Amino acid sequence: MTEEITRTENSAPVRQFAVLLSPTRRGARLARLLAAAHLGHWGLPTEPAVNLVAELAANAALHGRVPGRDFRLSLTIHQEGLLRIEVTDTRADRLPPGPGALAVTAGDAESGRGLLIVEALADRWGVDLGPAPRKTVWAEVDPAP
Repeated sequence: MTEEITRTENSAPVRQFAVLLSPTRRGARLARLLAAAHLGHWGLPTEPAVNLVAELAANAALHGRVPGRDFRLSLTIHQEGLLRIEVTDTRADRLPPGPGALAVTAGDAESGRGLLIVEALADRWGVDLGPAPRKTVWAEVDPAP
C-alpha cells in the first residue's frame, strides 16, 4: 500500500508519502529507491535523505523483523522545508540506543555502524514508542540554506 498526500496546513503545502514494505533486504532496498524517486519528484535533493532511509530501513529489516509483519516508511515535508523520515517496525522490545549514546564499534566488526551514520547525517534523530508493539525511529533533515 502506498499513498501520497498533499494538503494545506495554515496555507502552507505539506507532502507525505508512506508505504508498507517487507522486512527483508529487498524491502530495505525498495525503501531507498522509493525515497529517491519521491524526493526527486518533489524537486528536493536526495542526499543525505536516501542514505538515512537506507540505514533506518536496513535496521528495521535486520533488528525489527517479525515474521508476517511489515515495516512502514514515511517521508514528510513540513511547511518550512523540514524533511522527516520515519521507519516503524513491530519490535518495540528491541530499542536502539538513543542519540548521543552510541558507542564506537570495533574496527573489524561487520555491523554496528548504521546509527552512527544516521547520527552524522541527520540534524536530529530519535526513537518513539507505540502504539504497542511498534517503535518508530525517525530522522530529520533541515532544508538546505
